[in-house]
Amino acid sequence: MTEALIPQAAEKSTDARQATTMPEAGKARPSTADVEATVHAIADRSRQAARSMARANRAWKDRGLRAIAAALLDRKAHILAANAKDVAAGKANGTSAAMLDRLTLTNTRIQGLADALENLANLPDPVGNVVRGQTLPNGLRLRQVNVPLGVVAAIYEARPNVTVDIAGLGLKSGNAVILRGGTAAAATNEALVAVLRDALESVGLPADAVQSVDQFGREGANALMRARGRVDVLIPRGGRDLIQSVVANAKVPVIETGEGNVHIFLDASANEDMAVQILLNAKTQRPSVCNTVETLLVHSASTVLPAVAAALRAAGVTLHADERIRAALPAAVDSVPATDEDWATEYMDLDLAVAMVDSLDDAVKHIRTWSTGHTEAILTNDLGNAERFIAEVDSAAVIVNASTRFTDGGELGLGAEVGISTQKLHARGPMGLTELTTTKWIVQGEGQIRA
Repeated sequence: MTEALIPQAAEKSTDARQATTMPEAGKARPSTADVEATVHAIADRSRQAARSMARANRAWKDRGLRAIAAALLDRKAHILAANAKDVAAGKANGTSAAMLDRLTLTNTRIQGLADALENLANLPDPVGNVVRGQTLPNGLRLRQVNVPLGVVAAIYEARPNVTVDIAGLGLKSGNAVILRGGTAAAATNEALVAVLRDALESVGLPADAVQSVDQFGREGANALMRARGRVDVLIPRGGRDLIQSVVANAKVPVIETGEGNVHIFLDASANEDMAVQILLNAKTQRPSVCNTVETLLVHSASTVLPAVAAALRAAGVTLHADERIRAALPAAVDSVPATDEDWATEYMDLDLAVAMVDSLDDAVKHIRTWSTGHTEAILTNDLGNAERFIAEVDSAAVIVNASTRFTDGGELGLGAEVGISTQKLHARGPMGLTELTTTKWIVQGEGQIRA
């Protein structure tokens, strides 16, 4: 097997983080076999912790969530100091502005993490929920109930907030989690995992319900992918290269999250003020995240393109436009020619591909050709077109007359999310608490035997 299944591009190591991913000076680098044995031992401890978590009732788990929230605020200075080291190293490494934005924690963002944990604590516990049930003619009583998945592993890039989101969701849904958060955020994640583990212990929950393999770098991630029988499900979250590498190489079950090549179709009937506000929000509020719009499709009969384009340019957005759009733009609104590469690109920056289409059918055809199955939206005052768009667009989230930024676990009332699943098995769309459970059949009888 090759040395690195996780792509190099996802791991921009620097001297500042060697202490967390490499052996101390003078010591031999651990062999692949040693790393695998250690990661398997971590997974075995996670399985033990998962058994305890599965028995924990809602009140106990909610105490854990609130203890983590309080600890994040109490140790905020320590977390921010660690994050500053990662951000400084990222800047020295030439990390893009979009990636630096994902990496950076602030007082406001830490408060947001604490608030999200409080929201999770207020949500119903999915464990034990009865999906369906009945009594058979022979008297057997059947129930299908939600139960924890067990050991949930996650491999993700430089987004420290994901560390807390996954741990919180795992705790509430009765799972144990193993995290691989990427070298670029190593110092921040080390600080966060320590806070999480201490908070769990403070309320009598097992610290091993949250563990990390960051210290083993890519070899640790590769060992995690091979831990079949020890890890129940692995969730990759990040760029296309990371996700596809995990999907192609993992030996454990994987729930595929997808990149967000997100589209908005501006129908001929769309209101100008609404279109301007939604496009500005969907593109500029936080361009580095996966629910940001990347392609705008404009109906050729629409009259609102000049206002929308002018507003986007004023906000600093570069328009990558096809020939028909460029011909329709006012002279004062500049753009660059679009190519097929633009239709396939998740910019995660202040760039937007723009194409003109002559019908709803053409818009749907374009989306089917280039979409990653994440989120698509239509802006329209035509109910029939809205209903057709909903029926014919096959993505995890389809939105009518609202920003694509709402494809988010917190915004949709799930408390948080592990990721946005773009597959069709088990979970699709934002993965919240219920999506981190599976089901168990409970059959209760009084001596019945099968005829």
